[in-house]
Amino acid sequence: MLYQIARPLLFALDPETAHELTLSTLRNLGGLIPSCGRVQAEPVEVMGLRFPNRVGLAAGLDKNGEVIDGLASFGFGFIEVGTVTPLAQPGNPKPRMFRIPSRKAIINRMGFNNHGVDNLVAHVKASKFKGVLGINIGKNLVTPIERAVDDYLICLDKVYAHASYVTINISSPNTKNLRQLQGESELDALLGTLKARQTALADQHGRYVPMTLKIAPDLDEEQIVTIADALRRHRIDGVIATNTMIGREGVEGQPHANEAGGLSGAPVREKSTLVIAELARRLASEVPIIGVGGITEAAHAAEKIAAGASLVQIYTGFIYGGPELVGDCIKATEQAARPR
Repeated sequence: MLYQIARPLLFALDPETAHELTLSTLRNLGGLIPSCGRVQAEPVEVMGLRFPNRVGLAAGLDKNGEVIDGLASFGFGFIEVGTVTPLAQPGNPKPRMFRIPSRKAIINRMGFNNHGVDNLVAHVKASKFKGVLGINIGKNLVTPIERAVDDYLICLDKVYAHASYVTINISSPNTKNLRQLQGESELDALLGTLKARQTALADQHGRYVPMTLKIAPDLDEEQIVTIADALRRHRIDGVIATNTMIGREGVEGQPHANEAGGLSGAPVREKSTLVIAELARRLASEVPIIGVGGITEAAHAAEKIAAGASLVQIYTGFIYGGPELVGDCIKATEQAARPR
């Protein structure tokens, strides 16, 4: 109810200004926000982790891990923060985020703006949150693509002890050449190196932290097969499908539709679900899937589970629908996951 009152005020502001205001409110009042009515759900074990429910917050909303405790009040089964890079960076020039309300969509070209991995780790350590926390890592803009693995290794080393799982983001369209890492040889080399470091860190810390790969929706069948084979070969713990899309299907002719950047929200739903279904067919339950993309109502979350996802994440739908969407999606995924 409160969000439905606040939303018109927030939507009257520039999207990034509204985002910053929301974070500031959660940062200052997070501990005072009442729990949004916990929805009872059966816990589920995925990647060796126990999730209280199947609905998580996708990376991007809290890039620096500043408002984890405030976000926890909304009932998410898990929270993913980031994307974070080794060094702080400002991201792309503003304006760089655009709403398309008629389509429940957002275009962004943020460019991994964040305060750096050390800053994020400090916030995570200060948080009181004891639930499942994912940390999403990427590369700095100034790092040549052929040295990208170095940035991922730096971040993995620094976040390992503080994460429930770590996500390797190679699918943002807003960092130049990043999606090249989804190519067969590039992906094979990257995952091989990161898997070796994960194994070494598990020995060092006496604790195994799962690692997931976040992929794009703009993939053809051959690319999906390549990725599925690489996930199995390198024993990657999970895959997050999908990030934002480059295409503009579903927003043609709308204001801001021609802005550069990744498109998220309702128009991504179908592509994301198709990628999930194809991955599920190729992986045959060997690697769990976290479904994200276009979940703007509860039925869409159930759709992702039916397509083969074990968990789901929301972000743009949360911006449009507010906290009520979390509880609705928990109920829907609980029902969709029941044996028939």
